[in-house]
Amino acid sequence: MKKEYDFSNGIRGKFYREDAEFQLPIYLEPEIESFFKKLAHEQKTNLNQIVNKLLLKDKEFIEMVNSKG
Repeated sequence: MKKEYDFSNGIRGKFYREDAEFQLPIYLEPEIESFFKKLAHEQKTNLNQIVNKLLLKDKEFIEMVNSKG
């Protein structure tokens, strides 16, 4: 690495996009990932769709339980 870098010709915010959306990486335990990959293959879908469906069901259940509070 250099001791000093010249940023005098740099453009601030050149790659900044206000509307950019970021996807969080989610890491599953190997056993869980293997199970759901197999399930996704059997259902001719992908792992993302399987996991999102499960999480949506959990979300709905949590909201239902919380609304009964």
